[in-house]
Parts: sequence; C-alpha cells; structure tokens
Amino acid sequence: MYRQVSDPLGHPALAALLASTPLLVLLALLGVLRLKSHWAALAGLATAFLIATAGYGMPLGQAADGALEGAAFGLFPIVWIILGAVWINRLQRASGHFDLIGRTFSALSDDVRVQAVLIAFCFGAMIESLSGFGTPIAVTSLILLGLGLDPLKAAAVAAFANTAPAAFGSVGNPIQTLAKVTSLPGADLGAMVGRQSAVIAALVPFVLLLLLDGRRGLREAWPVALVAGLGFAVGQFLCSNYLTYQLTDLVASLTSLAAVVLLLRVRGRGTVGRGVGGPGAGGRAGGERAPRREVLLAFLPYAVITALFALASYGGPIARFVKDQDVSFRWPGLHVVTATGRPVAVTTFDFGWLGAAGTLLLVTGVLTALALRVPARRALRCYLDALHQIRWAAVTIACVLALSYLMNLSGMAFSIGTWLAGLGGAFALFSGFTGWFGVALTGSDTSSNALFGAMQVSAAQHIGLSPLLAAATTSTGGVQGKAVAMQNLVIAASAVGTYGREGEVLRRIIGWSLAVLAVLCLLAWLQSTPVLGWMVP
Repeated sequence: MYRQVSDPLGHPALAALLASTPLLVLLALLGVLRLKSHWAALAGLATAFLIATAGYGMPLGQAADGALEGAAFGLFPIVWIILGAVWINRLQRASGHFDLIGRTFSALSDDVRVQAVLIAFCFGAMIESLSGFGTPIAVTSLILLGLGLDPLKAAAVAAFANTAPAAFGSVGNPIQTLAKVTSLPGADLGAMVGRQSAVIAALVPFVLLLLLDGRRGLREAWPVALVAGLGFAVGQFLCSNYLTYQLTDLVASLTSLAAVVLLLRVRGRGTVGRGVGGPGAGGRAGGERAPRREVLLAFLPYAVITALFALASYGGPIARFVKDQDVSFRWPGLHVVTATGRPVAVTTFDFGWLGAAGTLLLVTGVLTALALRVPARRALRCYLDALHQIRWAAVTIACVLALSYLMNLSGMAFSIGTWLAGLGGAFALFSGFTGWFGVALTGSDTSSNALFGAMQVSAAQHIGLSPLLAAATTSTGGVQGKAVAMQNLVIAASAVGTYGREGEVLRRIIGWSLAVLAVLCLLAWLQSTPVLGWMVP
C-alpha cells in the first residue's frame, strides 16, 4: 500500500516545482521543440514515473499499476468514443452525404458571412459533438475555402469557431475525463461548465464577423451573430443543466441553426458580403437543392445518436437494463490511500460498456451504414481507416491519462495545489488561464482536464473555493486555447493549402482568444463572490 505524500522536500514551493516537472517537460516538448504529441506524452509519462518513484517514494509496482489504469481509461471510454465518431464521419464521406451537409448550409443565404457563421459555428459544433480533436477545423476550413474565402481567413475562422463547443466535444469527453480525475459528479461539472461556456459561446459569432469582414461585417451582419450566439448559448445551458451533458453540443448547434434559419426567413437571404473572400466569394450560395430525402439521410446520424442517448440515459426499462450492465472494480494490485488514510477514489475503474458513448456511436455507425447503403466491405474498410487515422492520437491520450493518474495517485497534483492555494482569492481570477495554457499546448480540452483538473480542485479546497467552480473553470478556460493550439493551427493551415504559415493564422486570432479568456476569468471570479455565487450548483 502507498500513502500519498504532499511535500516530499519539506518546502511547498520546491515540492510544487518538482511535481510540475512532468508537465513542464510535456509542454516544452510540444510548445518549444514542437515534438510530435505522442513522443512528448511518452517523455512526460517517463518523467512522472521517475519523480513518483524516486521523489515521492511510490513503489514501482504501485506506480506501474496506476499508470496502467490511467492508460486504460484513456482507451476506454475516450479513444472508444473517438473511433466511433471518426467512423461515422468516414461513412458519411463514403456515401457522399457529408458534402451534402455543407451544400445545405450554403444554400440558406447569399451572404458569405452568414454562410461562414452557419458552417464554421453551427455545423462545426455539430461535428464537434461527435468528433473533436481537430476534425471540425479540418472539415469546415475546406468548406469555407470552397465558398471563396481567402485561405488564411478560412483557416482562422474555422479554428476560432471551434472554441464554442470544445468543452462538451466528442460526446462530453472533456467533462467525463474531468469527473474521473477530480472525483466530482459528471452531471454537476457539466451543469457548471454550461453556466460559464454559454456566456462565452455567445461572443464567438461576433468575433467571427470581425475576422471575416472587420467592423463592416459586424455592422452589417450583427443580427445573425446575435441570434446564432444566443441560440447556441440557450441550447448549451439548457441541455447541460436539464438534459444530459453528452448531447450539449448537438442540441446547441441545432438550436443555433434553427434560430438563424428563422431569422433568415424573416429578413430574407441577404447579399454577398463584399471583400470577405478572394475571387469567387459566395460562389456556392444558392446552389442546387438536393432531394429532401437525401438531406434527411445526411443528418440521420445526429438524430440516431440523440435517440440512443435518450433511451440509455433516462428512466425506463432500457435505461435500467443498460445501467445493470455497468461493471466497477478495484484496479488489480493498486492500493493507494490519502495522507489521512482514506482510499483514493480513482483506484476504482468503471466499465460501463453498454451505455458508453463509444458503444452508442458504434450502433449509430451500423445503422448509418445501413441507411446510407454503404456496402459491408466498404463500411469495414472505413472502420479500419478510422482506426489507422487515430492510432497516434490513441497513444497520446493513453500516455497523457497515465501521466495524470500518476500525478494524482503519487501526490504530485496535491503538491501543486497546495502551492497554488497561496494565491488566495486571486486564484479564482486566474484559474481559467491554467486551462487555456494546457489546451494551447496539448490541443485538447480532454488532455488539459486530465493534467490540471485534480490540481485545480486541490488548490480550491485549500483556500475554501468551490472545487466544482475551480474544475469547471479549468475546462471552460481551456476552450479558448483551442484557437491557438499548434496542432489545430497545423490542421487548419494544411487543410487550406497554407502549411508553414501557421504563424499568420495565429496572429489573426490570438488577441481575440485572450480577450474572450479575460471575460471568462472575470466571470469565474464573480462566481466565486456573492455577486454571481448563485450560479454555482
């Protein structure tokens, strides 16, 4: 058995520095040396293992078991979710229905700025609901380029639009991971993040108009930004607080889309935004309409996954049957207690295989293949291609979660949290920056939550701040880091044919990323005071 140590050096600041070393190694390799994420994650894991055993005195067997449990959680349910989501995307592409979705959005308005908001903001969030990790950026940037936008502008708009849904991406993966590493209820975390993210998301369409057409874009198309932002915010808040956080992005994107479509019906299709793109801007507007049946088939996977989640999550015989299949067990050989002798919660592994989001996505994929008439051999090929596509992402996620578990189990996260508690009341004001920094360098809100979630909670407990607020602020702050993460910038620039010009894309959006982050930090600080404390569940 291992009893956690919080201050192995007898000096809180030095202990925090030692405990931070694995993170510093990981982030330096990613952000400075620009090593591939899986190699950086492996190096960070090796550093964490060395410090846990040599610095904190954790037995080798306990350290190895803890890392294995973290890696297992990375593979199931996280990688399991990504695999299913990418498979569905490939099935849609194989049948030709994915391009149909883009054409459907483009046909709603003649104004290229409105089209860009619909595609990058609404449709991008719909993709993020199933498949995060840069997929929406790659897809929407290509569609925007097809509208005639300047390549760098298309890349910047696609990257920044992806911030709004990031906190609930990949069927709630970031929240699920945060709940696991902090031992806080996932439903409560989802609700709290929804009470922050909804405010921030409402600002994103206004920034998109400024990126697209400067002040003129804001002056001429602000009603669309207002309706899109408020529609998304309302959907995000209601679903995360009163339905289920796993479907938040899907509901929010559909609510936002419906609100904009209603506005366009009232105001008319509009005109093409002048000077927004390059030659041929708005060229897709008013294109031929596809048969209604084909349009419905294109959107079928999103309807199916919504129905499956409803059946598996809410009361009734199906939900009870799914719940009965859940399996929880103590991770073999792992015996860790806190400094006070209480068992550490993360030593219990939850294997809810039937109701897992990845399993529901697998069923959705099978039904999608049948509905879209994708031959079985081709559907299998799509699945194998999806597995090949995410292979290095799977390695990265497994290593990052293994690193996170080692830091939590050894006491390293507690050491950092103890030192951060010294910030006192200012901690609430700056806690969002931790998430932003983590996502900016790892490219993933899920990975950032795994790295910093427990640390934030530990610091909050020391200063008497709500652990729920601290953990949620880490995730919400992280979403703005998506816009400036090197991996996402590379994805966007490569998709539009401007590889090597990521710095230009970064310069277009980093100021807006920090500005929206500042709004979030102020909101989180007010939520830690009586002014907005009522917003914390």
